[in-house]
Amino acid sequence: MTTTELVLHQVDAFTDRPFAGNPAAVCLLDRERDDGWLRNVAAEMNLSETAFALRRDDGDWQLRWFTPKVEVDLCGHATLATAHVLWHECGEESECLRFHTRSGVLTATHDADSIRLAFPARPEQAIGDDFDLVALRAALGAEPAYVGRSRDDLLVVLERAGELRQLEPDLQRLLAIDVRGVIVTAASDDPDHDFVSRFFAPRVGVPEDPVTGSAHCVLAPYWGARLGKTAMRGHQISARGGVIGVRLTDEGVELAGQAVTVLRGKLHA
Repeated sequence: MTTTELVLHQVDAFTDRPFAGNPAAVCLLDRERDDGWLRNVAAEMNLSETAFALRRDDGDWQLRWFTPKVEVDLCGHATLATAHVLWHECGEESECLRFHTRSGVLTATHDADSIRLAFPARPEQAIGDDFDLVALRAALGAEPAYVGRSRDDLLVVLERAGELRQLEPDLQRLLAIDVRGVIVTAASDDPDHDFVSRFFAPRVGVPEDPVTGSAHCVLAPYWGARLGKTAMRGHQISARGGVIGVRLTDEGVELAGQAVTVLRGKLHA
């Protein structure tokens, strides 16, 4: 059986040091691969996301993201990780990377301190009267101050950051809620950050995501409207933790962060 060697990187995203932030695998493809192969590689890596990038004839990149279970429409940390690999591991010369994805064309630029991603905004709307708040309270073990729904996720606001740190949701009960994931947030009690958050997505194979770029496409417009700011710093207070700079633009949301390569290997498949 003929196999191909592909270089595979593991990158910690939205952090400036190893073993923090959110780890993603980045696989630079030599050709189109079928979905089953992509799913198998993502399951083998067993990280919250594996990114697959393929150079297009026009010089742009096709980019897809897979959890260990499913393909997703939007992923921030694996996009950041891919841009980091292209610039810092592969010597990519382009100052602006263009990624063609299931969420349209996303771009990445960089300076000496961070990589900046141009992403769509995903504002939420308050849930309707038909939503089962009792089930949500039972799943979270907390009393929401506000609940909204974006295109993919629920946004749950708590009164205090301390409640969020102590939160221990029932993941089996969260599985019954028909959304990609649940973003739980509160105003920050640390002056270095504007808001804090956590993200739970057991339905797509991610019990708690360490740092979630796509969730900040919801968090940025929500907190921007309440804080009267266009530029903010979000702290995702998972066990690993990470910081995302967000800026509201006319086109959407800019996410900014750093990344660190922790592993380089060869995939034989």
